[in-house]
Amino acid sequence: MTTTTAAALEPTRLIIAALTGLVILLLLIIKFKVQAMISILVGAVAIGLIAGMPFGDIISSVNEGIGSTLKGIALLVGLGSMFGSILEISGGAQTLAVTMVKKFGDKKAAWALGITGLVIAMPVFFDAGLIILIPLAFSLAKRTKRSSLFYAIPLLAGLAVGHAFIPPTPGPVLVATMLGVDLGWVIMVGIVCGIFAMIVAGPIWGTICGNKYDIPVPEHIANQEDFDESKLPKFGTIVGIILIPLVLIILNSIAKVMPALASVQPVLGFLGEPFVALTIATVVAMVLLGYRHGYSNEELEKVLTKSLEPTGLILLVTACGGVLRFMLQNSGLGDVIGNAVSSASLPIVVVAFVVAALVRISVGSATVAMTMAAGIIAAMPEIATLSPLYLACVTAAVAGGATVCSHFNDSGFWLVKSLVGLDEKTTLKTWTIMETLVGGTGFVVALIISFFA
Repeated sequence: MTTTTAAALEPTRLIIAALTGLVILLLLIIKFKVQAMISILVGAVAIGLIAGMPFGDIISSVNEGIGSTLKGIALLVGLGSMFGSILEISGGAQTLAVTMVKKFGDKKAAWALGITGLVIAMPVFFDAGLIILIPLAFSLAKRTKRSSLFYAIPLLAGLAVGHAFIPPTPGPVLVATMLGVDLGWVIMVGIVCGIFAMIVAGPIWGTICGNKYDIPVPEHIANQEDFDESKLPKFGTIVGIILIPLVLIILNSIAKVMPALASVQPVLGFLGEPFVALTIATVVAMVLLGYRHGYSNEELEKVLTKSLEPTGLILLVTACGGVLRFMLQNSGLGDVIGNAVSSASLPIVVVAFVVAALVRISVGSATVAMTMAAGIIAAMPEIATLSPLYLACVTAAVAGGATVCSHFNDSGFWLVKSLVGLDEKTTLKTWTIMETLVGGTGFVVALIISFFA
């Protein structure tokens, strides 16, 4: 796309085009229940047409958006999904939870579940992590004769934090890719934001909910026998495998800014490349948690292949988010948005959070909210001038905004309601507020860090 075309388009027409395209997008998803990928693609093309972009530029923006977005995340999402599936089938998630609860004791078990949820949600999808670990929260409630919310809320908070803020989970990976920020910075900022968010929304809010609402353990869980802990993998093995990609990616980021590590930077740069780090972790997990736990090549191949099934939707929705980003950018609307933000004197971190939150409340999908917000923010010219630390804070702000206010239009709302055994009103008063605390706290921490960037 040439700058002459962008310059030729009138700012007023661009703004009308953007607003109309976004309204079309939201109506398709909310009112007509059209699949998110189609809705985003139609909305993005509508923006280009209404703005008066030449047909050739609209087509090139679509191709550029899909290509540039997928090349950054396709491998990571696929590898992350396979890595998580091995942890899931091997019992690695239960190992972490059981060991942490034993170390913390029943009185502080809520903290153990929050930390476990945070760690597990990085490589394992939220839904899978919840289904795997919720029986442990119920068994604790049954043993201590307390409301199941004492333990379910901290677990949910940890899972929500790990799922939203810390790579290799897909959300922050796609935002970081669209903003062009190193994943090492995103991991470091995400961990700091995530710890505070987990504490506020987990043990603290869980205690309040547990005292206020006496939610019994579901009958089908109350009558279940506890699982055999002797068959679970070792705690140190699970922690070590999960740390492999995180440590390698962070070391790569540190080596880039520390002259003392210049001699080993090429090696760390290779090992810390996200797809290399995740490939190493996945292969190690295959050996230590797959083959050594009795899985044959055929069985493991089936598990890994099945784990890739949900990634297609994630990648396509994300790719269409990339189309939205390049349509806004190539039409010149990014300049208009950037100028408006500058004149309003609002930090980009705040703008990122607000945009993501508005989409989240409207559409319900955190993935769509992250994708749309990242596309709009990435189209701003100022993004190219920001430091990696500040961009990592913007990534966390988008994640925070895309987490708040889960309600009836979010599938997670209904999953939690059914699994924990809540009615709609109680789910709104517990889960919805918890999600808002997770997103809001993470955003506030990111905003504070951004002042030092």
